[in-house]
Amino acid sequence: MRLRMLLATVTTTLAAAAWPAAAGPAAVTSAATGTAAHACSSTVDIKGFSDALDKTTYEGTFVGNFSALSIDSDGRIAALSDRSSLFTLDRKTFAPTSVVNLADENGAALDSEGLVVDRDGTRLVTSETEPSVRRYSRDGKILDRLPVPDSLRVAPAGRATSNQTFEGLTLLPGGHRLLAGMEGSLSGDTAGIVRFQTWTRHGRHFALAAQYGYRADAGLGVSETTATPDGRLLVLERGFTAGYGNTVRLYLADLRHATDTSGIENLTGRTGVRLVKKTLLADIVNCPSPGATAKQPQPNPLLDNIEGMTITGASHGRLNVLLVSDDNQNAAQITRLYSLRVRLPHPTAS
Repeated sequence: MRLRMLLATVTTTLAAAAWPAAAGPAAVTSAATGTAAHACSSTVDIKGFSDALDKTTYEGTFVGNFSALSIDSDGRIAALSDRSSLFTLDRKTFAPTSVVNLADENGAALDSEGLVVDRDGTRLVTSETEPSVRRYSRDGKILDRLPVPDSLRVAPAGRATSNQTFEGLTLLPGGHRLLAGMEGSLSGDTAGIVRFQTWTRHGRHFALAAQYGYRADAGLGVSETTATPDGRLLVLERGFTAGYGNTVRLYLADLRHATDTSGIENLTGRTGVRLVKKTLLADIVNCPSPGATAKQPQPNPLLDNIEGMTITGASHGRLNVLLVSDDNQNAAQITRLYSLRVRLPHPTAS
């Protein structure tokens, strides 16, 4: 109960601080109707945003390049930079309180993209380079490395494209299954169909398990996957078009009834292969943006390169979801935290 209260504080603090006072009483939210001033859709409201971390440093380390979020065992926020830095953020102010530098077995930097804080406090971290999933201690020591199917490795070792591999990582309810989402398609698969790889826990180790196909929208890739309490997935799809800006959509995905594709060489949409079912929850371009500014063209000034997502709590049948954008250490982009309130539709039988 205490942890749930701490998690709820994260979202409440962000909401209270972000929206301008001018929003006033009219900004009362009603996710059920989708007609309130803060509604992005009929199921998603934006409660606030914060640019407090944008272009800051902590102990000589740039605070940004964020690609993943997770909730630590003490309720604080673990925020992963794709430049091998893992920050801990204060749950109220989002100010960094510590940073750990990560590396591979040879001491080289990672292209760190996915993060899970496991139940024992260890950190599961993906790198797009190979790709890989490693377990780290709190102080950044490598404890283990998970197996990865050969086909998911970057060419020429496998069929994946560089910088299009493990972007999302999540632990499914119960803690016995881990899932990593590929950002882009494998060669030989239909463009837009990406693979979700799972592992099952055996003691302290994880073994390869089922794999699933997921169809992303045209021109978009998967930037994050986060398990919901009922075992479904929140999936962020993200893309960028020069002169236009970012497209970011939040989907609900259901692994039930999807075909295990681990033994299927090419996913081409053929009959008999059931892809992961998905339901659009919100296109972030439709969210209101009081006070938000953008440093480059955007269809909505609220938007940027959103890559990280975690569930910070749940109440009254709705999830509190925290997002973060990756500014790529670029003057034209912003490190921005977003607080969403999400009502999930009930699971369907098929």
